[in-house]
Amino acid sequence: MVAREVYLDYAAATPMDPEVMAAMLPYLSERFWNPSAPYARAREAHDDVERARGSVARLIGAQSDSIVFTAGATEANNLAFAAVDGHVVIDAVEHESVLACAGMHERRTVRVGADGLVDPAAIARAIRPDTELVSVELANGELGVVQPVREIARVVAAERARRLEAGEKRPIYLHSDASQAAGALSVNVGSLGVDMLTLSAAKIYGPKQVGLLWASDDVRLRPLVYGGGQEAGVRSGTENVAGIVAFARALELACERRSEESRRLGALRERLREALLAELPWMVVSGPRNAKRRLPGLLHVSFAGIEARRLVIALEREGVSVGTGSACAASRMRVSHVLEAIGMPRTLAEGSLRLTLGRPTTEEDVDYAAAAIVRAVRAEMARLGLDDAAQAARVASLLGGVDGPIPHNPQNQHENKA
Repeated sequence: MVAREVYLDYAAATPMDPEVMAAMLPYLSERFWNPSAPYARAREAHDDVERARGSVARLIGAQSDSIVFTAGATEANNLAFAAVDGHVVIDAVEHESVLACAGMHERRTVRVGADGLVDPAAIARAIRPDTELVSVELANGELGVVQPVREIARVVAAERARRLEAGEKRPIYLHSDASQAAGALSVNVGSLGVDMLTLSAAKIYGPKQVGLLWASDDVRLRPLVYGGGQEAGVRSGTENVAGIVAFARALELACERRSEESRRLGALRERLREALLAELPWMVVSGPRNAKRRLPGLLHVSFAGIEARRLVIALEREGVSVGTGSACAASRMRVSHVLEAIGMPRTLAEGSLRLTLGRPTTEEDVDYAAAAIVRAVRAEMARLGLDDAAQAARVASLLGGVDGPIPHNPQNQHENKA
């Protein structure tokens, strides 16, 4: 029997909020009707879907007829890429679903800095006359990097204006997967300047397998699923009424609680970071220095020469659940493409943990988890015959050739000041 259960993998999955569950449950029982059926009760279900669509649209600053509900963010990303035929531009730390979609097109993958940030100027250089889509996530779910999407939107807008002036008819769109960002950042499409936006209910305390793609009026979406013509003919299949209603409620709560919860999670993250560095001063923290460029509830740490999978097992025995990166990569127990993209040495990347906090996380949880992580790392060090001096020397050697620093520990710099 463990002393405490602490979950620190909210970037992978969130529990459903009780208010979201309450909104969803009636549609799993007495309000089970098919929205496409002709009788009055079915029309009620149809109206409930449209009310949810309107609510979501209002929260992201859009028109309701521009929202397409999908079975999650991966499908939404696929739908966005299916809207274009030409060259696409992405960055190297995108989610695997975006990387896979881009792989179906001629593409250019833009490198990122050691802090994971995309340079808008690099995006501008990557755009060609036949580029039709640029896709950059709003926030990275592994490092917590908040990307400069607004600046990239200006780059895309400038290229669009150039084409119009030159009489060129080829369109160019900006897509952003904001799934990891919606709980902490504004996802107003007008403010961001995007042409398409992906969201997921599963990342904001809603149900899994519910997502959406917003597309501007200029984008002509092409169906991936054919059938009865639901979702304005873009996504056929009986609507997931329960999931859609729950998604709308989850997004409402996320927007209402965003500011206060971001401050709380940011403070907890710093408490966790400081507790770990106090005991393991050679630990490497990745990501940007600027707090505005970080998701508040995410801390990415690395322990040189120590296998993360052994730490995961040791921590599980103490009731602490942590991630080693995106769930997609972790399930295959391979080094994340995100860590490869920022130039992290393999022996450091293999010892990386992604610690993500959520609404249920308390100070007591953070303190318990920090102590458990320290014990697990110390046990591995003893098994390998390592001490702090040896670890500090190893980290210094590994990061000697890496540009950009990690600010949280001046001796172990892998972050950028951006």
